[in-house]
Amino acid sequence: MKRIALFFILCTAALAVSAQSDDFGVWSSVEVQKKIDKKWSVGLEAELRTRDNVSEVDRWSGGLDVSYKILKGLKISADYTFLWDNNERISYYEEGDKKVVNGAVNAGDPKKRGHYWGPRHRFSLSLTGEKSFGPWGFSLRERWQYTYRPEHTVAERWSYYDEDWDGEEHTYRGKGKNVLRSRLQVEYKKKGQKVVPYASAELYNAWSVQKVRYSLGAEWRITKQHSLDLCYRYQDVRNDDFDYEPNIHILGIGYQFKF
Repeated sequence: MKRIALFFILCTAALAVSAQSDDFGVWSSVEVQKKIDKKWSVGLEAELRTRDNVSEVDRWSGGLDVSYKILKGLKISADYTFLWDNNERISYYEEGDKKVVNGAVNAGDPKKRGHYWGPRHRFSLSLTGEKSFGPWGFSLRERWQYTYRPEHTVAERWSYYDEDWDGEEHTYRGKGKNVLRSRLQVEYKKKGQKVVPYASAELYNAWSVQKVRYSLGAEWRITKQHSLDLCYRYQDVRNDDFDYEPNIHILGIGYQFKF
């Protein structure tokens, strides 16, 4: 408990400093897993994410996953997640826009902002391999992920130039996106050890690297059934034209129940 408390304090202090330039949010989750037999297991997970320095709810989500152990150290899994997003869609002036040509604004300045809550549907298929060398455990997960955002119409958008709502309907078209997520993780675990530290790096690829997610955390295995996870995560967004996510420092808190 002392190690976990110290880890929490250090992460909070680091976030207070670093979040001055990037965003900061808290991601909290609750997960339930059921082992059907030696090979099959199912799970349910609910998650809440915040953004804008914890002042806004970013999204709620709920998911179901099924996994199958192919052989020792290798498993395959599939899942579906429903996401309810707090969307903030901002458009920007381009070189050919009339106001840019007339010199009223510059190319790249924010143009209009739409704000609405809406759903997304996400499907994924993962293959995970694990290998241990003494107390060190390594895992590589390759995940194909498809996300679909349905079409949505807003009654009006905020105009940055006029500093007022434009009073015009605008429709955001439905859009799907495929991503390959590659995560390498290492953990240190000895027999009887209840607190297991870990570190990971994950790449999001969609013809190019969209973002990189770095994590440093620890899992506290309270009992065989109950565990808590606490981590610091940094998300470096490179070229994400779908989720419109900023670079963000994250404090992750998770609870898992197995039966």
